[in-house]
Order: sequence, then structure tokens, then C-alpha cells
Amino acid sequence: MGFPLTQTPISTRPPLAQALVTLAETPDDMPEIGDRLQVVARLAAHRIGIVTYAAITPRPDDGSSTVATSPDLVEAIDDATPDLPGEPAPHVEPGPAADGLAATIEWPGFRDTAAGMGMGVVSVPLFTGSGTTVATLDLYGPDPATMAPIAAGIRAAYDPDLPWPDGSEDGSTSDPGVDELVEGVAEALSTRSTIQLALDMIRIGTAPGATDAYLTLRLLAADDSVSLLDAATTLIAGRP
Repeated sequence: MGFPLTQTPISTRPPLAQALVTLAETPDDMPEIGDRLQVVARLAAHRIGIVTYAAITPRPDDGSSTVATSPDLVEAIDDATPDLPGEPAPHVEPGPAADGLAATIEWPGFRDTAAGMGMGVVSVPLFTGSGTTVATLDLYGPDPATMAPIAAGIRAAYDPDLPWPDGSEDGSTSDPGVDELVEGVAEALSTRSTIQLALDMIRIGTAPGATDAYLTLRLLAADDSVSLLDAATTLIAGRP
């Protein structure tokens, strides 16, 4: 059945799942959000076997994408792309060679390029500490049928009562990277739910607007030098 919405201890969380949870509890004003989004894309492209490209598309959508893929494919794209006047071209930013992860490309109009190649795509909303969707993780594979396990897994993360298409009872697939992605999405949603519950408690107690409730929690976390999730958990635990 669907993936359980439970928190895995940080020490046992695989890298992609941890990156998604970390983003979900990152305060909106932190300057490293852009870097953390790139890490999610690079891990997704590196660890999910059926994914050819993983793109970060900002919200609101301005038509640009940061695309992560294998270093070999990045090199081929760079060599095969001519510099044409007035035409946006991919800008290659290889990832650090030491970490073995996918490299990234700043690629305007990538979504149209992928559609022209007949690729399948699954989009996953990515949100930060306030619960605001700041980008989508767009995962591209050879065709829509190939991407079906990812689509089913993401649906199950949002609704644990939905079954997996292969009938597995533990939420596993034949691609460990897909399992890792779904675990991360499920736990990021759990993180967001905890933070949102704390925000609701603040609103009930003080009757400010939504922004004021978030800023109150942000200040509580800063004062105690803890994460938003830890501040939210402590607030909820102290509820009368």
C-alpha cells in the first residue's frame, strides 16, 4: 500500500530523502535555498536509475530550469550545442568531481526541449519551512510508461491509501532511487504538517495573520538555535 507518513531518524535517512526533508524545514529567508535545490536535483539524477534528467523549475515559473544529469551527457550536450545569436543555450556547471554526483546545466526552455524528445515527466512540488512551494523537481525519463513507478509513488506519498501499481505492500519498487525519493517526499510532507500545526496553534493563541505566525515560529527557532521542525515539535508538545 502507500508509503507511511512517518519520520525516519536522520542517521538512517538516505541522501536524497534527507535533502528533501532538509529543504522542507529550511527557513524561507535562508540564502542557501538555491544550493539545496540544486543538491536535490543532482541527487535525483544520480540516484534514480530510470531518470535521465532532473530539473529544478522555480515558482513562479520564469521559463528557466537548472537541469541535472550525468557528467558524460552534460559534456555531450555542451559539445553539440552551437552558440547562436539570440538563441538561449545551455550553460554547463559540472558538479564537484569528488562527490560523483550529476552535473547541472542552466537550460532555458528545457521543458519544451524534453517534450520534443518525447520524454516522460513527473513533477514534484518542493517547499520550504513556511510551506510555500518555491520550485518543482521535474523528473524526466525515456517515455511516460517508464516514469509510471515514480508517478504512482508520489501519489502514494500524498495519499497513503493509494496502492502501488505492482501490488507491493511495503511501498518498494525495483529502483531503490524511486523508493528513496518517495520516502523523502513522504517525510517532507510530514515535516510540513508538523510546522503547519504549530503555525495554527500560534494563530489560535495570538490571532495574527499567517505571515506573523510564521515569523513568530521563525524567531522561536532562532532564539533556541534549533530548526523550524524542532521549534514546531516543542511548541506542539507543550500544548495544554
